[in-house]
Amino acid sequence: MTTDLFFKISLAQWSLHRTLFAREMDNLEFPAAAKQFGIDAVEYVNQFFIDKATDKRYLTELKTRADDVGVTNVLVMCDGEGELASADATKRLKAVDNHFKWIEAARALGCRGVRVNCYGQGSAEEMAQASTDSLRKLCEYAQPVGINVMVENHGGFSSNGLWLSNVISNVGMENCGTLPDFGNFCIRHETPGMWETPCLETYDRYKGVAELMPQAKGVSAKAMDFDSEGNCTETNYHKMISIVKESRYSGFVGIEYAGVALSEADGIRAIMKLLERVGDLASET
Repeated sequence: MTTDLFFKISLAQWSLHRTLFAREMDNLEFPAAAKQFGIDAVEYVNQFFIDKATDKRYLTELKTRADDVGVTNVLVMCDGEGELASADATKRLKAVDNHFKWIEAARALGCRGVRVNCYGQGSAEEMAQASTDSLRKLCEYAQPVGINVMVENHGGFSSNGLWLSNVISNVGMENCGTLPDFGNFCIRHETPGMWETPCLETYDRYKGVAELMPQAKGVSAKAMDFDSEGNCTETNYHKMISIVKESRYSGFVGIEYAGVALSEADGIRAIMKLLERVGDLASET
C-alpha cells in the first residue's frame, strides 16, 4: 500500500468456520489467529460460543486474550435466536428476549455492536412492521450500554436494499443501522431456507449496497472465488469499494471468505490483498 486506507480492516469469524466446526481451533484462539494474518480487529459469530453468552468468566477470558495480542473486538454476529420479523407476537418477543444476552455479551467483550437477522414469515409489509417493532425494542435495550444493532442483508426481504433501508428508517434510533454484505442478495431460493439450493430471485448487489450504506455501521466484504489476477469473480470490488467510499464510510470492513476453492487461510489473504489494492486506489481519489 502507498496510501492510508479510508476504512479499517477486520476479520469475520465465519472466514474460519470450517476450522472452528472441525474443532481444529477454539473460539478463544480466534483473536490470536486474526493477529497472525496481520489483522487487529475481529467480528465474532455467536455459534462458536453459543452457550457462553452469560458466562462472565469466559467472556472476560476472551476479552483478555484479544487485549493481550492487541486485537479490537468489533461485533458479535447473532444467529439461531429466533425470528425477529415473525408476525407471531409471541415468537417475535421471544426472539427479542433471546438477543438481549448477546447485547450484554458484546458489551462485556468491548464490542461496538451486534449483527442480527430480520427473518420471519409473511408479506413484505407484515415483516417490515414486525422487524421495526423488534429492532426498536433491541435498540432501546442496547442504547444505554453503547451498543449498535446492525441488520445484515441475509436473505428474504432483508436482501432487498430498499426494504431494509426503510425498516431502519422507521425504527428511527441512532444506534440502529445496517451491515451491508457484498454477497447476500438472494431474495428467494428454490427451497426456502436452504441456501445451497439455486437462487430464483436476486437483488442487484451494487444497488443494494448503495441503498444500505447511508445507514451502515459495518460492512462485510464477502468473496467466494478469485480469478488469476486476484479479483473476486462474483463481485467487482473496485465498484463496491467506490460505493462504500462515496457514502463517506470510514469504519470497519470485515473480511469474510465463504468459498471452498481455497483454504480458509488463503481465502482470507486473498480478500485482504484485494481490499488493500482497491482500497489504496480509492483512497487516493
